Amino acid sequence: MRTITYREALREAMREEMVRDESVFILGEDVGVYGGIFGVTAGLLAEFGEERVRDTPISEAAIAGIAVGASMTGMRPIAEIMFVDFTTIALDQIVNQGAKWHYMSGGKLTVPAVIRTYTGTGRRTAAQHSQSLEAWHAHVPGLKVVMPATPYDAKGLLKSAIRDNNLVVFIEHKMLLNEKGQVPEGEYLIPLGQADVKRPGEDCTVVATSLMVGRALKAAEILEAEGISVEVVDPRTLRPLDIDTICQSVAKTNRLVIVHEACQFGGIGAEIAAQVGERAFFDLDAPIVRVAGKDVPIPFSPALEDAVVPSVEDIAAAVRSLVKGVA
Repeated sequence: MRTITYREALREAMREEMVRDESVFILGEDVGVYGGIFGVTAGLLAEFGEERVRDTPISEAAIAGIAVGASMTGMRPIAEIMFVDFTTIALDQIVNQGAKWHYMSGGKLTVPAVIRTYTGTGRRTAAQHSQSLEAWHAHVPGLKVVMPATPYDAKGLLKSAIRDNNLVVFIEHKMLLNEKGQVPEGEYLIPLGQADVKRPGEDCTVVATSLMVGRALKAAEILEAEGISVEVVDPRTLRPLDIDTICQSVAKTNRLVIVHEACQFGGIGAEIAAQVGERAFFDLDAPIVRVAGKDVPIPFSPALEDAVVPSVEDIAAAVRSLVKGVA
């Protein structure tokens, strides 16, 4: 199987869906000639033309509003919003409009649109361009929220998101765009709401999202050398959440560490911990542990930025403490 980057996998997913379905089109700031702020839509304007790859004014509210409105008239738009931080400017269109219309119309209207956006730290872009706001979106009934961690998942999940009849917030991590992985050529889909066990283990379950999946896998390698077997579970979709797979893993390992980049308070880890507590409390041999970003705005300083986001060592220490009682 060939190896391509996360960025190339995303582009391929969009291209294949645009070839397959003429109702699919792309809009956003600089998605055309420039190819998107991170180059994900590069080349699509030349192949599909201005009717289907549309540059927009600098207005996230307009981008989201056009996507929601077009989707209700039979189109399948893919809207790019440069940073998840900027979805806050478009929350009325996303939360009050797009998430509600299927319900409020009694099922007569659907909103088959995707909002692609970028999350997370690592590019030293400070407090207004580095946040992780996935829990905000996952909180809203009517929205689906996807966070792929590998090129394979990025392609299969994005194709499913484009074909879904609900508004999907598709959150890509900036620091994963150059990551390479094996991706099949041509058609395959990954269902939304299906978690993936990235690594089997026996002593502790680590549920990790987005960039943290790779760090959890590296921590598992370190701990394996110490005689600790870690199972790494990637939810891939935060809403709908595949809690069954998570609870099945906890039933096997009897311990749970949840890792995400967003701030701990009110993060998706709190929801996962609550659901495991409700459904699998008697499978747990120890309290659930969360490893999350510090509850501060993301600093510009590289050293400080690194200090507020979970590291491989932080994850390994949490698992070691839970399994052996030592950090």
